[in-house]
Amino acid sequence: MARLGSLKPRVARLGPRVAFVTTDSAQDRTSRNEGRAWQRTARWQRLRWMILTRDLFTCQWPGCGKVETDTSQLVADHIIPHRGSEALFWNEGNLQCLCKPCHDRHKQRVEATGALG
Repeated sequence: MARLGSLKPRVARLGPRVAFVTTDSAQDRTSRNEGRAWQRTARWQRLRWMILTRDLFTCQWPGCGKVETDTSQLVADHIIPHRGSEALFWNEGNLQCLCKPCHDRHKQRVEATGALG
């Protein structure tokens, strides 16, 4: 059987071949951080609860309609991504109740393709 120790010198000589590509601008990162800070406020918690009760704890994603009793599995989702806009972030009409699977799977895919906002 070959000794794996013989690979070590060859691997050590290989230079880095992978370049890291980032698509986030500093402005995008700042706006995301502002949104996260707003989500830690009591005002957001009240607004989130208001949206969940308004939508009767029911996922608003077309074709889902799941009623979820565990509120930790529900997301108050921004229909149009706020991207740091305070007006869009706090706008009740821009919020909908989504179950976590729909938010994490379907909504994120739609936003990544640029179909929204």
